[in-house]
Amino acid sequence: MSRPPVPVVSIAELEDFTDREFAQVHQDGKVYKITELGPGFLTLRLDANERHLRMGGTVSGPALFTLADYCAYYVILAHIGLKGLSVTTSFHIDFMRKAAPGPIFCTCTLLKLGQRLVVVSVAIRDKDEELIAQGSCTYSVPPG
Repeated sequence: MSRPPVPVVSIAELEDFTDREFAQVHQDGKVYKITELGPGFLTLRLDANERHLRMGGTVSGPALFTLADYCAYYVILAHIGLKGLSVTTSFHIDFMRKAAPGPIFCTCTLLKLGQRLVVVSVAIRDKDEELIAQGSCTYSVPPG
């Protein structure tokens, strides 16, 4: 991609879609919030609660992975439209440091926006912008 694509869906439209079609994202309460959306990227905030913590007060790997997967899904939908049948085909994540309780931010950036496959870069950071984890994923987009 030479220039990042412009979003075709707003934050409000993504939130409405989630509430209507993907309500299970709120099973732990409304702990996810889209904080920024721009050409080729989206940032999602997690306010981890006790269900997201492992012993010792560390935010668990599965909670961080879920944050990354939701963020990737949202950045794709924001740029291709609300095609709910887009699915993860591969995901790789490297955990680099402990995630302490507090707000955690995941920014997903589109690397390739193809007709059938979308490749996304993932960066998870704490409130001090320290890198917690990074990775990449690929999603399959339904035709049409």
